Amino acid sequence: MKKLIGIVAASAVLALAGCGGGDTKSADTGVGDKEVATGGRLFKTADAETAKLGSDAAPGVFPRTVKDALGPVQLAKKPERIVVLDSGELDDVLALGITPVGMATTAGQNGVPSYLADKAQGIKTVGGISELNLEAIAALKPDLILGSKLRAKDLYDKLSAIAPTVFSIRPGFPWKENFLLVADAVGEETKATSILNGYQARANDVKKKVEGTPTISLVRFRPGEIRLYGNLSFIGVILKDVGLPRPKLQDVQDLAVEVSQENIGKADGDRIFYSSYGKPDTTDESKVVNGNLWKSLPAVKAGKAQRVDDEVWFLGLGPIGAMNVLSDLEKLLGPKG
Repeated sequence: MKKLIGIVAASAVLALAGCGGGDTKSADTGVGDKEVATGGRLFKTADAETAKLGSDAAPGVFPRTVKDALGPVQLAKKPERIVVLDSGELDDVLALGITPVGMATTAGQNGVPSYLADKAQGIKTVGGISELNLEAIAALKPDLILGSKLRAKDLYDKLSAIAPTVFSIRPGFPWKENFLLVADAVGEETKATSILNGYQARANDVKKKVEGTPTISLVRFRPGEIRLYGNLSFIGVILKDVGLPRPKLQDVQDLAVEVSQENIGKADGDRIFYSSYGKPDTTDESKVVNGNLWKSLPAVKAGKAQRVDDEVWFLGLGPIGAMNVLSDLEKLLGPKG
């Protein structure tokens, strides 16, 4: 059995799982619409719809109007007290050298992804991503709130009454476009473009170190299901940026394909990277990877199946997480991997 997991159909699950997604197909738009002082963009965007959001103001100049997922947002001055409503926005502002005054915690983790834990120390919490505490947010007196339409559309009016609120359309595969939107909101668009250009240069370097062109299979165990991740995912975009091919079943413009334990053979590829969302004992990971069907996969027999950090590969959702994935890929696929 296999089942395509469309982005819209999965939105309720994604709000919990933090995988991201949306209701449109991916479009490789190449160089972005807005050139900046760095002289252009090396990186490519993944979602034409999301790439239309942002500001037309000169880099760093305020006041400005930012077009977000729900309309124009007026920003009188450069924000100084920022509250972020998900791990993607947390990654984004930290990558820009900004420490928010408040953050929402993420289900299935110890508050924030482990790779951001050191940088997030001392930040006040404002509830979970699906259980925001509006009183806690207001008490921090923010001058900017960053989130997404997928996560918190129903609270947009109440959040906007507290402070200017900028929402992306969705977290997940448009992580670069979301980063640029955050940068537009805080007046750091030139720095953001430089960071993403650095990311793409690093991705190009990693590609040079990969032995051959192995097909990369992504397997994620979740409570009650097994997913093979497609192109419309955070990690799917990164693999595309590195130029790594995917097995045919996973080379699709969807978030993921769901398979049963009995059909785990469909997860085969030259290399298999797998993880579990939350605690492994809440999923079928142990049962599957210790089973004969998994052990019979050519990649497993060859020692080419490795467990990876779920919080980085599937919940990173920003440039810091993406750079960590590139480091992992270099170690796993390089000459000694």
